[in-house]
Amino acid sequence: MRLPVAENACESLVIDEYEKKEKCGLFGVWGPANASQICYQGLFAQQHRGQESAGIAVTDGVQINGHTGMGLVAQVFSPRLLREELSGHAAIGHVRYSTTGSSRICNAQPLVRQYLLGPVAVAHNGNLINAGLLRRDYEEHGHIFQTTTDTEIIVHLMAKPTHASKPDPLPHVLRHLQGAFSLVFLFPDRIEACRDPWGVRPLVIGRLREGYWCVASETCALDAVDASHVREVEPGEIVRIDAKGLSSRRFDPGVPEPAHCVFEHVYFANPASRVFGDTVHVVRENLGRALAREAPVAADFVMPMPDSGRSAALGFAKESGIPFEEGIVPNRFVGRTFILPTQSQRDRAVAMKLNIIPDLVKDRRIVIVEDSVVRGTTTRSKMRAIRHAGAREIHLRVSCPPIRHPCFYGIDFPTRTELIAHERTVEQIRTFLEVDSLAYLSLEGMLSCLTHPPQRYCSACWTGQYKIPVDQPMGKFNFERDQLRMF
Repeated sequence: MRLPVAENACESLVIDEYEKKEKCGLFGVWGPANASQICYQGLFAQQHRGQESAGIAVTDGVQINGHTGMGLVAQVFSPRLLREELSGHAAIGHVRYSTTGSSRICNAQPLVRQYLLGPVAVAHNGNLINAGLLRRDYEEHGHIFQTTTDTEIIVHLMAKPTHASKPDPLPHVLRHLQGAFSLVFLFPDRIEACRDPWGVRPLVIGRLREGYWCVASETCALDAVDASHVREVEPGEIVRIDAKGLSSRRFDPGVPEPAHCVFEHVYFANPASRVFGDTVHVVRENLGRALAREAPVAADFVMPMPDSGRSAALGFAKESGIPFEEGIVPNRFVGRTFILPTQSQRDRAVAMKLNIIPDLVKDRRIVIVEDSVVRGTTTRSKMRAIRHAGAREIHLRVSCPPIRHPCFYGIDFPTRTELIAHERTVEQIRTFLEVDSLAYLSLEGMLSCLTHPPQRYCSACWTGQYKIPVDQPMGKFNFERDQLRMF
């Protein structure tokens, strides 16, 4: 049984845990009188990065006021709320999918706190791999945490007197963080945006036509507010935006070889965005072309698995010469499916979300192009639905290698034992998914579709080679479990 989400309590919302999840999206803008409304538009454009909760914090130059809620951006905010209760000349916003700390209203961001130097709001995309150690240390010294997310630790670091007393405390605070983090801070007199030294998650700078500066996780958000794309926030850089304009300083020189997340291109990012220097749609189409060269198959048509498999399917069709068909119509109103206790219920949920066109698939040999397969249960439900619609042959092609290792840098992959590719051969996976043939894109083929050299990307979920050392891996619910052990 699912209980309603409480507005002012740390109650959990159960979300589909059996497949991959989006990470968070950030936006910030300084200067315009309607800052909250521009921030809303920037978040709406990045809804694909997080569908659990949304929030906006604004400042009038003295105080910081914020509003968060569970659900989609359009559900959390109303025109009246943006116009009257969130008035101010600067705003930052956040859309969330939980990867540390479960889906609870107390974990919705931006977090707004009052500390020694005044009010601050912070929004975070990524995962801090030393969050457990830092939190334990602060709790042993009497600190009380109001959330179960790693982001709150950053505020406690900022509030530490030895940190707050420094002339420029933020760089000192950021040097204590390990892992992946793109952060946007709102102070009464400025916005500060920064990115970890490895550059794992994207963060870009834009400029509105009126000359106001803004930052966002993806360039599609800049397009939505009619802002030009200026550049990325560099790894190890802090960008300050205030009444004087934009300035920059570094808290870390950055690493010689960054760890850009390839999965941003494979699945997370909007196809229209430019991420790590490459347009996402172009990369995905090239992934499909490479997949067609590596794993050709005789078929009547190529069909994408909506929505993130569409670009790769186009590339596969163009390279192979097999016609492209849209045989699945996604139901835009179903949203994310919830956990269901039985496979038959999951199959029905997939049938509600994906409407297959029987006249198109019946008695046909079909190449299905999927962006990735994580646990595999929903993929199997999709394949069963297509088979039930009358497909004669189903040939599944996946535009990335088998995912065999968990991610600790901001993707909600399950533990290693829950990954379908863990200790299974491709043939065993094919049998589980109930398809006639299965092929994955090779690691070399995938990396060849990107602009930068292979060593500049993180591919740990495929190889198990973690570029950022992970001494004490943290699961999504570590802090909740720690709390339970205390009582």
